[in-house]
Amino acid sequence: MSLLTQLSGTFVNVAAVLLGTLLGLTIGGRLPERTQRTLLQTLSLVTLFIGLDMAGSLNRVQGGAVPGVILALISLAAGAVIGEALGVEEALERLGQTLKRRFRGGGRFTEGFVAASLLFCVGPMTVIGGLQNGLTGDSSTYVLKSTLDGIAALALAGAYGIGVGFSALTVLLVQGGISLLAGTFAAGLLGGADPQVLKTNPYVLLITGAGGLTIIGISWNLMLAGLGFEDRRVRVGSLLPALLLAPLALWAVTRLGG
Repeated sequence: MSLLTQLSGTFVNVAAVLLGTLLGLTIGGRLPERTQRTLLQTLSLVTLFIGLDMAGSLNRVQGGAVPGVILALISLAAGAVIGEALGVEEALERLGQTLKRRFRGGGRFTEGFVAASLLFCVGPMTVIGGLQNGLTGDSSTYVLKSTLDGIAALALAGAYGIGVGFSALTVLLVQGGISLLAGTFAAGLLGGADPQVLKTNPYVLLITGAGGLTIIGISWNLMLAGLGFEDRRVRVGSLLPALLLAPLALWAVTRLGG
């Protein structure tokens, strides 16, 4: 399978984010500030629905006698401690500021870059789509995700500006990396590239659920931005280590239970 085939879905997703950002910058700048805030609140509600739907996956996970929601709680708590110790949130903000200076971005560049990067790359479609595309060349999941991300980029760019477009770099690195690594790891660890198999795999379900809770945090931040209370936002970036800790927690309790 060619490299282009493995990365085809990622390239479509990157193009959708860039196109959505371009439209958002073109249309959003002409809208009254009140309308922009309302659009941001609308996006936060849709994001909340997506996060709740993802978090519901925790009800389908059981690590021995430990429910999935407890595994997610432990992972998020430990991830928050590690994330704060490592300064993940600050690292993301520094990256955003570096890009802002390098490309002379204005306005709320860093906020847009961080919010869009997390929204586009934290979720089950990122993992499942990458495994499908990397193992079989099937880009259908990423094409569907591209539609959603393009619409979200349009709404975010209207509020945050060009920083949203630079999240395409994050999409390229994260989704492209998953697709390229899929052939090495996924077949043995996750039972193949069949979408139905992947969707019911307990490790994928736990990552999806923990990711859904972080998406809810993003939804909260978007709503606060729409209301003008951004100083009370959730430090979602600091929770990202939890997505790596969640499968380790499930593996550990499964081994101990066995």
